[in-house]
Amino acid sequence: MSSIALAISFLSAGSAYAQEAEETVAPRDDVIVVTARKREEDILKTPVTLSVLTTEQIEKRSIVSLADVAAATPGFNINNNSSGRADRTIQALIIRGFTPSTVVATTVSTFIDGVPVSSPSALNSVGAAERIEVLRGPQSAYFGRNTFAGAVNVVNKMPTGEWAGSVTGMVGTRDNYRSRIELEGPIVGEQLTFRATYDRFGKDGSWINAADGGTLGDQESTSGSLLIAAKPAPGITAKVYASYSADRDGVSASTRISAVDIKDSAGNVIYKGQSNCTLNGNPFICGVLPSMANPVSSNRSNDALIRKFLSSPNGRVLDPEDGIQGYGMKRDYFHVHGALDVDLTPQLTASLLAGYNNERWSQFSDLDGYDSTGVTNLYAATGSRSYFDFPYLGERITKDYSVEGRLSYDSGALRGVVGVSLLDGRNRSSIGGGNGALGTTVFANGGGTDRAKTTGAFFGLTYDFTSALSVSLEGRYQIDHTYAYNSKGGTPIAAGLGSLIVDSVYKNFLPRAIINYQVDPNTMLYASFAKGVNPGTFSTGLISADATTQAVAYAAGITLKVSPEKVDNYELGMKGRTLGGALTYSLAGYYAKWRNQINSIVAIVPVTNAFFYGSANSGAVDLYGVEAQTSLRASDLVTFELAGAVNLSDIKAFTNRSLTTLTGISDFSGNEQPNSSKYSASGAIQLGGDVKGIEDTSWFSRLDWNFKSGVWSDQANIVRTPDRHVFNARVGVTKGNVSLEAFVTNLLNDKKYVSVYDNFMFTPTFAYTANYSALLVGLPELRTGGVQVKVKF
Repeated sequence: MSSIALAISFLSAGSAYAQEAEETVAPRDDVIVVTARKREEDILKTPVTLSVLTTEQIEKRSIVSLADVAAATPGFNINNNSSGRADRTIQALIIRGFTPSTVVATTVSTFIDGVPVSSPSALNSVGAAERIEVLRGPQSAYFGRNTFAGAVNVVNKMPTGEWAGSVTGMVGTRDNYRSRIELEGPIVGEQLTFRATYDRFGKDGSWINAADGGTLGDQESTSGSLLIAAKPAPGITAKVYASYSADRDGVSASTRISAVDIKDSAGNVIYKGQSNCTLNGNPFICGVLPSMANPVSSNRSNDALIRKFLSSPNGRVLDPEDGIQGYGMKRDYFHVHGALDVDLTPQLTASLLAGYNNERWSQFSDLDGYDSTGVTNLYAATGSRSYFDFPYLGERITKDYSVEGRLSYDSGALRGVVGVSLLDGRNRSSIGGGNGALGTTVFANGGGTDRAKTTGAFFGLTYDFTSALSVSLEGRYQIDHTYAYNSKGGTPIAAGLGSLIVDSVYKNFLPRAIINYQVDPNTMLYASFAKGVNPGTFSTGLISADATTQAVAYAAGITLKVSPEKVDNYELGMKGRTLGGALTYSLAGYYAKWRNQINSIVAIVPVTNAFFYGSANSGAVDLYGVEAQTSLRASDLVTFELAGAVNLSDIKAFTNRSLTTLTGISDFSGNEQPNSSKYSASGAIQLGGDVKGIEDTSWFSRLDWNFKSGVWSDQANIVRTPDRHVFNARVGVTKGNVSLEAFVTNLLNDKKYVSVYDNFMFTPTFAYTANYSALLVGLPELRTGGVQVKVKF
């Protein structure tokens, strides 16, 4: 049966059960509570477009990462392509087609318990999530900076005063494993409780490295968390949450689809080009990306040259002992936050939130991305190895802290919140490597510090004019102060700030107005208008660049100061329950005007063939679409879930000299946003119930279908990835406190690419770097099977 036919059968089965359900199923009492507006509300009575994964869904779908969340959420893509590889180092979150200019930029922010975290990496270490909320559309009024297209908020479970815990073990194919321990209980009765978790996960990659026979895509993560909750007196609740995670990954599962043949010194083709078109005189690939014509390969020999380079402190932001020691990625992430809620009166509550994040990662990759040992190195005389190679190091330190104070009021027809907030973030990065004598004449290039300080005052007011009609007025006055500093100097430059070289201050008022109408107790309609803003940035490389590089950069459109980008968002929606509570649904349509769009621009400097990266306000896009989701409990035995999104985009203005040089296209109007699926859907059927004749025993089986249509590599819309249909199956049985499950992910072993990005083919003469000459693609995890045992106590 085809995947589309299978999806249709889901719907048909749901329709067959619906008539019976209307008569036989009692109203549901499993109300999902969300905090999309800084207060607890029933999701079906919250006039904001969002989707939620509950604890049960997280477990039944085996959600262990944000990538799993995106795969299961229509209208949500993740782009992990960065600097010649596709891995977990940096992940750009894309909701509704709001593709950021680079993976280090963001249009979607992430939160834990409403406290901002600097990177999606932190969400992977949440020990016990009660739910994961994916909010769509601008959320600036309540959540502030970088919630331009939406927000992802992971909410922790609160520990109880009863001793409880669990031990989980999983083993699977390709050395997949997971061990997890969770423990909660009282410290001082109900007044002081805790939850502690430990999680370790690992797997070998799905793809064989043709260069050495090893695997590509290996991952290993270790994380721990501690949540302490206190209720010292009636009306007072406090909690402190801390988590730490350590990721140790191998070389990424990614490769290049080349437009040109790469030959060795004898003239033999060692990497076959797959060009099927010519653009502006340049061979390239058009249409749907073809299957790979070359084996997946990567040079990753940790010889003396590599060890010498990685032991050098020159230009590094990390001490060499703290950085990666070979090819792959090393990341350490620490997060802590505290929250205090005090009921001043029965109607008035004061809240205080504070958080801190510290992320350090170091990534070393084979930037040319193919087995180039057969190509002679023209620069071997400098002390480098005899064959051509392009090892490349990237490092980054990100730190931020946040504080928020607010007063919430709830009395009859009037509900409101007012507060102030501060978010101060800093990051430093360094890059370096190449084909010369690493650690002798070639070192890392440490940059200065970028800082963004955002202060804001916000409010939200909801008034029920009648029992059915409510109006909400919300807003935030926000001041963004962005800075760029020189490096402090010394080796490594891991601490302190250098001198200020450029800064900017931007002030914006970000309103949201919502009107919602309760047609009946089970049906709500809503309409909203919201504004969002993303802070500006700098192209600081212009300051220290030589005159030739500056001229090339300016000609490409790069500017030193890049202004904030803005969006106006209009939305209509409907939510409710029907069939006696057995069917829940939501439907939303939106139209967004993205203006002053920030875009990344890559300029190639002649003679040196050096890459210069900068940004400019060079775009405008209209985005619009519809999103829907539904869940049907057809009977006590059968549950159906179905969700879908159509996310359309229309580029109004865009300039990129590199793309114009490649394609000959200078007018990109009417084209669509890259790296975002136009069509996406997810469906599931779950069967389960008690095992007859066996006391305290239940079973379930579940089939999930996740669909994402192919994404364009760039705004020229020349080439895109194929559509992906991924099926996951899971069955399990529970007796008492012990459960046993078996699973298969990517059941049909879909090998379609998960991401794509314009890139280059590297050779000793750099003959193919004047224009884009390849597509960098991320490769999926292939079919994986395994078993899991969980014991609760």
